Amino acid sequence: MSENEAENGNTTMNSALRAIGWVSVGFGIAAVGVFVGNELRKRYKFNHRTPYDFYANAEAASEFGMGV
Repeated sequence: MSENEAENGNTTMNSALRAIGWVSVGFGIAAVGVFVGNELRKRYKFNHRTPYDFYANAEAASEFGMGV
């Protein structure tokens, strides 16, 4: 095996690892973006509640206070 062939194989390996590294960085940034976006949306929805949202779980036919 000549010196050029060994260097060419090493360069191919290096570029493949570099590509895998950049893809993983991209996925990490996307995951952080989704997480931050979800948290911001939750805070926005929480801060824009109406008084009716407090009673959203109340039903007309609840059994509360009926002694069952």
